[in-house]
Amino acid sequence: MNPSLSPLDWLVIGVYLVFLVLFALWLARRQRDRSDYYVGGRQIGAWPVAISVMATQCSTNSILGAPAFVAFAAGGGLVWLQYELAVPLAMVVLILAVMPLFRQLNLVSVYAYLEGRFDLRTRLLLSALFQFVRAFATAVTVFSIAIVIDLILGIGFFWSVVLLGVFTVVYDVLGGIRGVIYSDVIQMLILVAVLVLLLFLLAAEYGGISGLLDAVEPARRQALDFSHHGLGDGETFAFWPMLFGGLFLYLAYYGCDQSQVQRLLSTRDIDTTNRALLINGILRFPLVALYCLVGIGIAVYASQHAGFVPSLPLHEGEPQYNLAVPRYMIDTLPPGLVGLGLVALFAAAMSSLDSVLNSLSATTMEDFVLRFARTPPGAARELLISRLITVAWGVLTLVMSFYVGDIAPTVLEAINKIGSLANGPILAVFALGILTTRASGRGACIGLVLGIGGNAGLWLYAPGVSWLWWNVIGFGVSFAFGLLFSESTSKAPEALPQPHPLKVLAQASNLNWRWRSIVLLLWFVALFGLLALA
Repeated sequence: MNPSLSPLDWLVIGVYLVFLVLFALWLARRQRDRSDYYVGGRQIGAWPVAISVMATQCSTNSILGAPAFVAFAAGGGLVWLQYELAVPLAMVVLILAVMPLFRQLNLVSVYAYLEGRFDLRTRLLLSALFQFVRAFATAVTVFSIAIVIDLILGIGFFWSVVLLGVFTVVYDVLGGIRGVIYSDVIQMLILVAVLVLLLFLLAAEYGGISGLLDAVEPARRQALDFSHHGLGDGETFAFWPMLFGGLFLYLAYYGCDQSQVQRLLSTRDIDTTNRALLINGILRFPLVALYCLVGIGIAVYASQHAGFVPSLPLHEGEPQYNLAVPRYMIDTLPPGLVGLGLVALFAAAMSSLDSVLNSLSATTMEDFVLRFARTPPGAARELLISRLITVAWGVLTLVMSFYVGDIAPTVLEAINKIGSLANGPILAVFALGILTTRASGRGACIGLVLGIGGNAGLWLYAPGVSWLWWNVIGFGVSFAFGLLFSESTSKAPEALPQPHPLKVLAQASNLNWRWRSIVLLLWFVALFGLLALA
């Protein structure tokens, strides 16, 4: 056990974990079938869904990694905020062209759309790709977070995995998507409260936020970088790749990734879904700015406390900067609040894992089990099978986390690159279905493979190209070759009969999409102006 933690800290952590399980048990009373389990009976409001989506993306890697990037990374600083400019723009596209269609089709698995529009092969390929990438990434995430938990709590790697994984799996299995969403809301409130507290303490010591910004080196205050383009100059975090690459990445993540779309499909109607997208598009930037400002504070604190960086644990002889935030909490917070701060780190980790496990279960159930079942099981049996599949995925990812140790350091550095290999091509497959009538399943699958292959080639042979551009390049290659190979087939496929997404949206939401889109575009302009003045 870590002697830095008091019995009160351990009590806070224990009470939190037990509460999550009891809360999930209470939510489980309302579950009757797989619709309740996977999409909450489509009765969940906009605010819980929006906060849950933000919580999933605000992972432990973000809470620890982003402040470390801002404070210590070479070339780091507030340039990370450029990435967030793409979020409002992505929300506008999703409101106008994607979610109206998905909601009208009453999907549980987003990949079911691909079977109706193309064929079964396309559906299974995309679903299997999602499951493989997400399961592997989740195992690596569990590994990395367990190392952090072990270093903080001193309970050993095995028990760190058990502590994180078992409690997450239990409340996920019991609570279903409602457990995921409402626990994420609670976890987000705790996380934001702790981050605000840390920023307040750091700012109070150095004369407010303006004092922190004045004390940090000027290069780390710069939020916009127009001097590089990322197309061969070796600069990954320039403005243009972060804006356009981020736009395509967020469109793929929010619009084509089951772990995100599933919660947006859990709302009451299309108007509620779009309201959730609006809330997320506005509130995500302040959240990211909050933990980036904590990073600025940590940079100033480290520069004025010579013993801080040497106190960080070492990895291959180098300080583990990702542990700077928990190190600061343990050094400065009183007993009880240290426990609450560590609960915030648990919350960030669990909010990322729970949604992935539920979405892995949903795609397995919808795209494989039910799709190939000879006779559909009854509602009670569907619910039981759904829970058992969640348990299976939970056990699999936890077991895998013990075997990724040799490759995890490399993968952790490249985890965003791995996502960017496939994000653009996956988005292109959905775009071929929604925007064209000539594309076929065969062409879409070929385009997907070529797009991923092209990005892999850039990774291997063009390291100077920012991996953020892969999202754009992969989309373009997959879309173009998807059309090319579709048109070269002997028989043109018939498109899935569907009204235009804008017509569906206008009818369903009384034209609310107009003012929401305008608000998001104005928010983008305001954020750009704010960063330009930073």
